[in-house]
Amino acid sequence: MDFSLTAEQTAFRDKVRIFLKANLPEDIMNVTKAKGHLGKEQYKRWHGILAKQGWSTPLWPLEHGGTGWTPIEYAIFDEECYAHGAPRVLPFSVSMLGPVLINFGNDEQKERFLPGIQDGSDWWCQGFSEPGAGSDLASLKTSAVRDGDEYIINGQKTWTTLGQHADWIFCLVRTDPKAPKPQMGISFVMVPMDAPGVEVRPIITLDGSHEVNEVWFTDVRIPAKYLVGEENKGWNYAKFLLQNERIGIAGIGISKNELVGLKRLAAAEKKNGKPLIEDGSFKTKVAQIEIELRALDITNKRMLVETGRGMDPGPVSSMLKIRGSEVAQRIYELKMEASGLYALPYQPDALDAGSNNELVGSLTNATAAPVYLNTRKISIFGGSNEIQRAIISKMVLGF
Repeated sequence: MDFSLTAEQTAFRDKVRIFLKANLPEDIMNVTKAKGHLGKEQYKRWHGILAKQGWSTPLWPLEHGGTGWTPIEYAIFDEECYAHGAPRVLPFSVSMLGPVLINFGNDEQKERFLPGIQDGSDWWCQGFSEPGAGSDLASLKTSAVRDGDEYIINGQKTWTTLGQHADWIFCLVRTDPKAPKPQMGISFVMVPMDAPGVEVRPIITLDGSHEVNEVWFTDVRIPAKYLVGEENKGWNYAKFLLQNERIGIAGIGISKNELVGLKRLAAAEKKNGKPLIEDGSFKTKVAQIEIELRALDITNKRMLVETGRGMDPGPVSSMLKIRGSEVAQRIYELKMEASGLYALPYQPDALDAGSNNELVGSLTNATAAPVYLNTRKISIFGGSNEIQRAIISKMVLGF
Protein backbone atom coordinates (compact mmCIF):
# COMPACT_ATOMS: atom_id res chain seq x y z
CA MET A 1 0.00 0.00 0.00
CA ASP A 2 1.43 3.37 -1.04
CA PHE A 3 1.13 5.95 1.77
CA SER A 4 2.74 8.85 -0.10
CA LEU A 5 0.47 11.79 -0.84
CA THR A 6 -1.18 11.99 -4.23
CA ALA A 7 -1.11 15.20 -6.24
CA GLU A 8 -4.65 15.99 -5.04
CA GLN A 9 -3.73 15.36 -1.41
CA THR A 10 -0.61 17.52 -1.73
CA ALA A 11 -2.73 20.34 -3.15
CA PHE A 12 -5.16 19.92 -0.26
CA ARG A 13 -2.31 20.10 2.25
CA ASP A 14 -1.07 23.32 0.64
CA LYS A 15 -4.58 24.78 0.83
CA VAL A 16 -4.74 24.00 4.55
CA ARG A 17 -1.33 25.58 5.14
CA ILE A 18 -2.32 28.77 3.34
CA PHE A 19 -5.53 28.98 5.38
CA LEU A 20 -3.74 28.45 8.71
CA LYS A 21 -1.06 31.02 7.91
CA ALA A 22 -3.69 33.61 6.99
CA ASN A 23 -6.31 32.92 9.67
CA LEU A 24 -4.76 31.44 12.83
CA PRO A 25 -4.70 34.25 15.46
CA GLU A 26 -1.23 34.85 16.85
CA ASP A 27 -2.34 34.85 20.49
CA ILE A 28 -3.97 31.42 20.09
CA MET A 29 -0.92 30.06 18.26
CA ASN A 30 1.45 31.33 20.96
CA VAL A 31 -0.51 29.71 23.81
CA THR A 32 -0.85 26.40 21.95
CA LYS A 33 2.84 26.21 21.04
CA ALA A 34 3.79 27.08 24.62
CA LYS A 35 1.64 24.15 25.86
CA GLY A 36 -0.53 26.66 27.68
CA HIS A 37 -4.23 26.61 28.53
CA LEU A 38 -6.53 28.41 26.12
CA GLY A 39 -9.42 30.40 27.54
CA LYS A 40 -13.07 29.96 26.59
CA GLU A 41 -13.03 33.02 24.34
CA GLN A 42 -9.99 31.73 22.44
CA TYR A 43 -11.51 28.28 21.91
CA LYS A 44 -14.77 29.78 20.66
CA ARG A 45 -13.01 32.32 18.43
CA TRP A 46 -11.01 29.60 16.66
CA HIS A 47 -14.10 27.42 16.33
CA GLY A 48 -15.90 30.38 14.74
CA ILE A 49 -13.07 30.94 12.26
CA LEU A 50 -13.23 27.30 11.18
CA ALA A 51 -17.03 27.44 10.97
CA LYS A 52 -16.87 30.47 8.67
CA GLN A 53 -14.55 28.46 6.42
CA GLY A 54 -16.93 25.47 6.62
CA TRP A 55 -14.30 23.34 8.38
CA SER A 56 -15.59 23.07 11.96
CA THR A 57 -17.37 19.72 11.44
CA PRO A 58 -15.23 18.04 8.78
CA LEU A 59 -16.34 14.44 9.32
CA TRP A 60 -20.08 15.10 9.40
CA PRO A 61 -22.22 14.10 6.40
CA LEU A 62 -22.47 16.79 3.74
CA GLU A 63 -26.19 17.26 4.33
CA HIS A 64 -25.46 18.26 7.93
CA GLY A 65 -22.59 20.64 7.19
CA GLY A 66 -19.64 18.32 6.65
CA THR A 67 -16.77 19.06 4.27
CA GLY A 68 -16.86 15.91 2.17
CA TRP A 69 -13.20 15.33 2.98
CA THR A 70 -11.81 11.82 2.78
CA PRO A 71 -10.43 10.33 6.03
CA ILE A 72 -6.90 10.87 4.68
CA GLU A 73 -7.63 14.55 4.03
CA TYR A 74 -8.91 14.90 7.58
CA ALA A 75 -5.67 13.33 8.87
CA ILE A 76 -3.69 15.85 6.79
CA PHE A 77 -5.74 18.71 8.23
CA ASP A 78 -5.22 17.40 11.78
CA GLU A 79 -1.45 17.12 11.37
CA GLU A 80 -1.10 20.55 9.77
CA CYS A 81 -3.08 22.16 12.59
CA TYR A 82 -0.71 20.73 15.19
CA ALA A 83 2.34 21.71 13.15
CA HIS A 84 1.15 25.33 12.90
CA GLY A 85 0.04 25.66 16.53
CA ALA A 86 -3.70 25.54 15.85
CA PRO A 87 -5.72 23.88 18.62
CA ARG A 88 -7.94 20.92 17.85
CA VAL A 89 -11.63 21.81 17.95
CA LEU A 90 -12.98 20.48 21.24
CA PRO A 91 -14.29 16.98 20.53
CA PHE A 92 -17.21 16.85 22.95
CA SER A 93 -19.67 18.52 20.62
CA VAL A 94 -18.19 17.97 17.16
CA SER A 95 -16.78 14.43 17.36
CA MET A 96 -18.89 12.93 20.14
CA LEU A 97 -22.38 14.40 20.50
CA GLY A 98 -22.84 15.55 16.90
CA PRO A 99 -22.51 12.09 15.30
CA VAL A 100 -24.80 10.63 18.00
CA LEU A 101 -27.51 13.18 17.21
CA ILE A 102 -27.08 12.70 13.46
CA ASN A 103 -27.45 8.93 13.76
CA PHE A 104 -29.88 8.54 16.67
CA GLY A 105 -31.48 11.93 17.41
CA ASN A 106 -34.89 13.02 16.15
CA ASP A 107 -35.49 15.82 13.66
CA GLU A 108 -36.33 18.34 16.38
CA GLN A 109 -33.05 17.64 18.20
CA LYS A 110 -31.01 17.89 15.02
CA GLU A 111 -32.63 21.21 14.12
CA ARG A 112 -32.15 22.59 17.63
CA PHE A 113 -28.62 21.46 18.45
CA LEU A 114 -26.55 20.78 15.32
CA PRO A 115 -26.28 24.45 14.22
CA GLY A 116 -24.98 25.48 17.67
CA ILE A 117 -22.39 22.71 17.55
CA GLN A 118 -21.29 23.68 14.07
CA ASP A 119 -20.81 27.40 14.73
CA GLY A 120 -19.52 26.92 18.29
CA SER A 121 -22.22 28.96 20.00
CA ASP A 122 -23.12 26.02 22.26
CA TRP A 123 -20.31 24.65 24.45
CA TRP A 124 -20.81 21.00 25.41
CA CYS A 125 -19.12 18.79 27.99
CA GLN A 126 -19.30 15.05 28.61
CA GLY A 127 -20.94 13.45 31.66
CA PHE A 128 -19.97 9.77 31.62
CA SER A 129 -17.48 8.92 34.41
CA GLU A 130 -18.49 8.80 38.06
CA PRO A 131 -16.44 8.24 41.25
CA GLY A 132 -17.34 4.55 41.14
CA ALA A 133 -17.80 4.19 37.40
CA GLY A 134 -14.86 5.04 35.19
CA SER A 135 -13.54 2.17 33.12
CA ASP A 136 -16.46 0.12 34.48
CA LEU A 137 -18.86 2.67 33.06
CA ALA A 138 -21.89 0.35 33.16
CA SER A 139 -21.89 0.57 36.97
CA LEU A 140 -22.91 4.24 36.90
CA LYS A 141 -25.47 5.34 39.49
CA THR A 142 -26.66 8.78 38.39
CA SER A 143 -30.42 8.32 38.06
CA ALA A 144 -33.11 9.82 35.84
CA VAL A 145 -36.69 9.17 36.95
CA ARG A 146 -39.56 9.90 34.55
CA ASP A 147 -42.14 12.32 35.96
CA GLY A 148 -44.73 13.13 33.32
CA ASP A 149 -43.04 15.09 30.56
CA GLU A 150 -39.82 15.48 32.55
CA TYR A 151 -36.92 13.52 33.98
CA ILE A 152 -35.61 14.17 37.50
CA ILE A 153 -31.84 13.64 37.68
CA ASN A 154 -29.79 12.96 40.80
CA GLY A 155 -26.16 11.93 41.07
CA GLN A 156 -22.60 12.95 40.35
CA LYS A 157 -20.22 12.99 37.38
CA THR A 158 -16.48 13.48 37.64
CA TRP A 159 -13.45 14.34 35.46
CA THR A 160 -15.74 16.58 33.41
CA THR A 161 -13.28 18.32 31.11
CA LEU A 162 -13.83 22.10 30.82
CA GLY A 163 -17.27 21.73 32.39
CA GLN A 164 -16.76 25.14 34.01
CA HIS A 165 -17.25 26.70 30.56
CA ALA A 166 -20.07 24.50 29.27
CA ASP A 167 -23.61 25.52 28.34
CA TRP A 168 -24.77 21.88 28.07
CA ILE A 169 -23.72 18.42 29.22
CA PHE A 170 -24.64 15.11 27.62
CA CYS A 171 -24.93 12.34 30.19
CA LEU A 172 -25.41 8.64 30.65
CA VAL A 173 -28.03 8.08 33.37
CA ARG A 174 -29.73 5.05 34.87
CA THR A 175 -33.41 4.91 33.97
CA ASP A 176 -34.08 1.26 34.84
CA PRO A 177 -32.30 0.12 38.03
CA LYS A 178 -33.98 -3.31 37.77
CA ALA A 179 -32.72 -4.15 34.27
CA PRO A 180 -31.34 -7.72 33.98
CA LYS A 181 -27.99 -6.33 32.86
CA PRO A 182 -26.69 -2.90 33.98
CA GLN A 183 -26.02 -1.87 30.35
CA MET A 184 -29.72 -2.37 29.54
CA GLY A 185 -30.97 0.24 32.01
CA ILE A 186 -28.96 3.28 30.81
CA SER A 187 -30.22 6.26 28.81
CA PHE A 188 -28.53 9.16 27.01
CA VAL A 189 -29.79 12.63 27.96
CA MET A 190 -28.84 16.28 27.43
CA VAL A 191 -28.89 18.73 30.34
CA PRO A 192 -28.52 22.53 30.35
CA MET A 193 -25.77 23.51 32.78
CA ASP A 194 -27.81 26.44 34.09
CA ALA A 195 -30.70 24.20 35.17
CA PRO A 196 -31.56 24.51 38.89
CA GLY A 197 -29.74 21.83 40.88
CA VAL A 198 -26.63 21.58 38.65
CA GLU A 199 -23.42 22.39 40.53
CA VAL A 200 -19.88 22.43 39.11
CA ARG A 201 -16.95 21.94 41.50
CA PRO A 202 -13.35 22.33 40.26
CA ILE A 203 -10.71 19.60 40.44
CA ILE A 204 -7.14 20.93 40.39
CA THR A 205 -4.91 18.40 38.66
CA LEU A 206 -1.26 17.49 39.32
CA ASP A 207 -0.03 20.07 36.82
CA GLY A 208 -1.78 22.78 38.83
CA SER A 209 -4.47 23.53 36.24
CA HIS A 210 -8.25 23.69 36.43
CA GLU A 211 -9.19 21.53 33.49
CA VAL A 212 -11.58 18.99 35.01
CA ASN A 213 -14.51 19.15 37.39
CA GLU A 214 -17.13 17.36 39.42
CA VAL A 215 -20.71 17.96 38.32
CA TRP A 216 -23.49 17.34 40.85
CA PHE A 217 -27.18 16.92 40.03
CA THR A 218 -29.74 17.49 42.79
CA ASP A 219 -33.38 17.04 41.70
CA VAL A 220 -32.52 18.50 38.28
CA ARG A 221 -35.58 18.56 36.03
CA ILE A 222 -35.20 18.38 32.27
CA PRO A 223 -37.84 18.03 29.54
CA ALA A 224 -38.27 14.45 28.33
CA LYS A 225 -37.55 15.75 24.81
CA TYR A 226 -33.88 15.93 25.83
CA LEU A 227 -33.70 12.13 25.82
CA VAL A 228 -31.65 10.99 22.80
CA GLY A 229 -33.01 7.94 20.99
CA GLU A 230 -34.90 5.40 23.04
CA GLU A 231 -35.03 5.08 26.80
CA ASN A 232 -32.68 2.37 28.16
CA LYS A 233 -30.77 2.21 24.86
CA GLY A 234 -28.11 4.73 25.87
CA TRP A 235 -25.38 2.09 26.14
CA ASN A 236 -25.60 1.48 22.40
CA TYR A 237 -25.15 5.20 21.69
CA ALA A 238 -22.27 5.41 24.17
CA LYS A 239 -20.39 2.59 22.43
CA PHE A 240 -20.85 4.38 19.12
CA LEU A 241 -19.55 7.62 20.66
CA LEU A 242 -16.56 6.02 22.40
CA GLN A 243 -15.39 4.33 19.21
CA ASN A 244 -15.11 7.77 17.58
CA GLU A 245 -13.35 9.16 20.67
CA ARG A 246 -10.75 6.39 20.79
CA ILE A 247 -9.64 7.05 17.21
CA GLY A 248 -9.05 10.71 18.05
CA ILE A 249 -7.12 9.81 21.19
CA ALA A 250 -4.44 8.15 19.02
CA GLY A 251 -3.16 11.71 18.50
CA ILE A 252 -0.88 10.99 15.52
CA GLY A 253 -0.59 14.65 14.58
CA ILE A 254 0.34 15.91 18.01
CA SER A 255 2.87 13.10 18.56
CA LYS A 256 4.58 13.92 15.26
CA ASN A 257 4.79 17.55 16.30
CA GLU A 258 6.04 16.66 19.79
CA LEU A 259 8.72 14.40 18.32
CA VAL A 260 10.05 17.33 16.29
CA GLY A 261 10.13 19.36 19.52
CA LEU A 262 11.93 16.56 21.35
CA LYS A 263 14.67 16.43 18.71
CA ARG A 264 15.05 20.20 18.82
CA LEU A 265 15.32 20.13 22.62
CA ALA A 266 17.86 17.29 22.57
CA ALA A 267 19.95 19.18 20.03
CA ALA A 268 20.06 22.23 22.32
CA GLU A 269 20.80 20.41 25.60
CA LYS A 270 24.35 19.25 26.34
CA LYS A 271 25.80 16.07 27.82
CA ASN A 272 29.54 15.89 28.41
CA GLY A 273 29.93 19.01 26.29
CA LYS A 274 28.10 17.58 23.28
CA PRO A 275 24.48 17.85 22.13
CA LEU A 276 22.34 15.28 23.92
CA ILE A 277 20.99 14.04 20.59
CA GLU A 278 24.51 12.74 19.82
CA ASP A 279 24.58 10.61 22.96
CA GLY A 280 24.28 6.98 21.88
CA SER A 281 21.87 5.92 24.60
CA PHE A 282 19.50 8.86 24.19
CA LYS A 283 19.70 8.72 20.39
CA THR A 284 18.60 5.07 20.53
CA LYS A 285 15.58 5.99 22.66
CA VAL A 286 14.53 8.69 20.19
CA ALA A 287 14.99 6.34 17.24
CA GLN A 288 12.90 3.65 18.93
CA ILE A 289 9.97 5.96 19.62
CA GLU A 290 10.20 7.34 16.07
CA ILE A 291 9.90 3.80 14.69
CA GLU A 292 6.89 3.12 16.93
CA LEU A 293 5.25 6.36 15.83
CA ARG A 294 5.83 5.49 12.18
CA ALA A 295 4.20 2.08 12.69
CA LEU A 296 1.27 3.76 14.45
CA ASP A 297 0.91 6.25 11.59
CA ILE A 298 0.81 3.44 9.01
CA THR A 299 -1.81 1.54 11.03
CA ASN A 300 -3.88 4.69 11.34
CA LYS A 301 -3.71 5.40 7.60
CA ARG A 302 -4.66 1.82 6.80
CA MET A 303 -7.67 2.18 9.10
CA LEU A 304 -8.61 5.50 7.47
CA VAL A 305 -8.48 3.95 3.99
CA GLU A 306 -10.69 1.06 5.15
CA THR A 307 -13.24 3.30 6.86
CA GLY A 308 -13.29 5.45 3.71
CA ARG A 309 -14.46 2.31 1.91
CA GLY A 310 -17.27 1.87 4.43
CA MET A 311 -15.58 -0.74 6.63
CA ASP A 312 -16.03 -0.79 10.42
CA PRO A 313 -12.73 -0.04 12.24
CA GLY A 314 -13.63 -2.69 14.82
CA PRO A 315 -10.80 -3.46 17.28
CA VAL A 316 -8.38 -1.20 15.39
CA SER A 317 -9.82 1.86 17.20
CA SER A 318 -8.85 0.27 20.53
CA MET A 319 -5.40 -0.64 19.18
CA LEU A 320 -4.84 2.95 18.06
CA LYS A 321 -5.94 4.26 21.43
CA ILE A 322 -3.50 1.99 23.29
CA ARG A 323 -0.44 2.58 21.13
CA GLY A 324 -1.21 6.26 20.53
CA SER A 325 -1.38 7.03 24.24
CA GLU A 326 1.74 4.97 25.00
CA VAL A 327 3.79 6.64 22.26
CA ALA A 328 2.69 10.12 23.36
CA GLN A 329 3.53 9.44 26.99
CA ARG A 330 6.94 8.08 26.04
CA ILE A 331 7.73 11.24 24.05
CA TYR A 332 6.83 13.41 27.07
CA GLU A 333 8.99 11.18 29.30
CA LEU A 334 11.94 11.75 26.98
CA LYS A 335 11.30 15.51 27.07
CA MET A 336 11.50 15.31 30.86
CA GLU A 337 14.76 13.38 30.59
CA ALA A 338 16.20 15.88 28.12
CA SER A 339 15.22 18.83 30.32
CA GLY A 340 17.05 17.34 33.29
CA LEU A 341 17.02 19.44 36.46
CA TYR A 342 15.19 22.28 34.75
CA ALA A 343 12.09 20.08 34.53
CA LEU A 344 11.92 19.57 38.30
CA PRO A 345 10.52 22.91 39.56
CA TYR A 346 6.82 23.40 39.00
CA GLN A 347 6.47 26.77 37.31
CA PRO A 348 2.81 27.57 36.65
CA ASP A 349 3.69 30.88 34.98
CA ALA A 350 5.33 28.89 32.20
CA LEU A 351 1.87 27.85 31.05
CA ASP A 352 0.83 31.48 30.58
CA ALA A 353 2.11 32.63 27.20
CA GLY A 354 1.59 36.23 28.26
CA SER A 355 3.75 35.99 31.35
CA ASN A 356 6.86 38.17 31.56
CA ASN A 357 8.23 36.33 34.60
CA GLU A 358 11.76 34.97 34.29
CA LEU A 359 11.73 31.19 33.98
CA VAL A 360 14.40 28.68 34.93
CA GLY A 361 15.73 27.26 31.65
CA SER A 362 13.79 27.52 28.43
CA LEU A 363 10.01 27.55 28.09
CA THR A 364 10.19 23.96 26.82
CA ASN A 365 12.12 22.95 29.94
CA ALA A 366 9.76 24.81 32.23
CA THR A 367 6.63 23.19 30.81
CA ALA A 368 8.10 19.67 30.66
CA ALA A 369 6.93 18.63 34.13
CA PRO A 370 3.34 19.97 34.05
CA VAL A 371 2.77 18.67 30.52
CA TYR A 372 4.18 15.27 31.50
CA LEU A 373 1.90 15.13 34.54
CA ASN A 374 -1.16 16.23 32.59
CA THR A 375 -0.69 13.62 29.89
CA ARG A 376 -0.59 10.66 32.29
CA LYS A 377 -4.38 10.68 31.88
CA ILE A 378 -4.42 9.85 28.16
CA SER A 379 -3.99 6.13 28.79
CA ILE A 380 -7.05 6.26 31.07
CA PHE A 381 -9.77 8.40 29.51
CA GLY A 382 -11.89 7.08 26.67
CA GLY A 383 -11.67 3.68 28.37
CA SER A 384 -8.41 2.73 30.06
CA ASN A 385 -5.80 0.81 28.09
CA GLU A 386 -6.52 -2.25 30.22
CA ILE A 387 -10.17 -2.11 29.13
CA GLN A 388 -9.09 -1.66 25.50
CA ARG A 389 -7.00 -4.83 25.70
CA ALA A 390 -10.04 -6.69 27.02
CA ILE A 391 -12.11 -5.35 24.09
CA ILE A 392 -9.48 -6.51 21.59
CA SER A 393 -9.34 -9.96 23.22
CA LYS A 394 -13.10 -10.32 22.99
CA MET A 395 -13.41 -9.05 19.41
CA VAL A 396 -10.38 -10.83 17.94
CA LEU A 397 -9.92 -13.92 20.09
CA GLY A 398 -13.53 -14.42 21.20
CA PHE A 399 -12.90 -14.26 24.95
